[in-house]
Amino acid sequence: MEAKEKATDKEHKHKKFTNLAVLTSGGDAPGMNPCLRAVVRAGIHAGFVMYGVYHGYKGLVTSDIIDFNTRSVGGILHLGGTVIGTSRFPEFEKASVRKEAVANLKAFFINGLIVIGGEGSLRGALELENEGFPVVGIPATIDNDINETDYAIGFDTAVNTVLEAIYRLRDTAASHGRLVILETMGRHAGHIALAAGLAGGAEVIITPEKRLSMDEIEELVQQCFTRKKLFTMVVVAEGAGSANEIADELRKRTQKEVTTTVLGYIQRGGTPTAFDTLLASQMGALAIKAFKTGKTGTMTSYKDGKFQLVLIKDVLKKPKPLNQDLYELYKILAM
Repeated sequence: MEAKEKATDKEHKHKKFTNLAVLTSGGDAPGMNPCLRAVVRAGIHAGFVMYGVYHGYKGLVTSDIIDFNTRSVGGILHLGGTVIGTSRFPEFEKASVRKEAVANLKAFFINGLIVIGGEGSLRGALELENEGFPVVGIPATIDNDINETDYAIGFDTAVNTVLEAIYRLRDTAASHGRLVILETMGRHAGHIALAAGLAGGAEVIITPEKRLSMDEIEELVQQCFTRKKLFTMVVVAEGAGSANEIADELRKRTQKEVTTTVLGYIQRGGTPTAFDTLLASQMGALAIKAFKTGKTGTMTSYKDGKFQLVLIKDVLKKPKPLNQDLYELYKILAM
């Protein structure tokens, strides 16, 4: 298997790529449109013929593929979501479906694909690469749960959206002396909850990686009452507990008034921040550079202040850990 992978890498490195396609897959994330814009325009500038695939991997099977020029991606920098659409397409896990997708790409004379998306999207990209169709991935997910990169496109915007909600809730909580529980997205990872909770001064942060029992939550909340804090803010990632269920239990235990806010899809939408726009633009251009140099089977990464290419197979080996330094800092500052 290892020899086969090396042979494929060698074959791709000497292959002349001419026509490239780009798609967005999985959950939408702010910054996908700036990334799409960068991929198309950088690709055309580098001499490639560019195509856009609508509705993610599903569009490969339905041949929803359109040729793109520089004007095709004009006026989209400030837009949230993705103008070429996205979808979750579990059928792509079947080899027969991927074979059909590759056949459709080749019918358009496309010999390279750029996938913008999260972990599931990258797994699909790796399958295509292993089966002989060259792919480069770009991490885009508000959950920021992609390993080997400090930031995924969309995370910064989502954190700022949550932070604005925290600031607004703090105003009312302080005025009425209330206990507020805010639920963020994050079924398997608590990066949003931790970053926004720390930045917003939350007294309690609960993530899937750092779960707390009701006894532990009650103890932390009671400490806030003992310190005579004006209010108490609890931020919980959806994968670590339900804000409403926690609130019901705390009302019984503390006899205090508790309010809840579940942000849901609000975190996914909106104009991307400057950080996400710059990140997306640079990652899009780097993906084109990867094809120019034959470095496929890779994902664009921003790590330790540098842009680089990492192997997708290495990215998917293990989940991204929670930032322990930030977590320890939150516990110190929440007193």
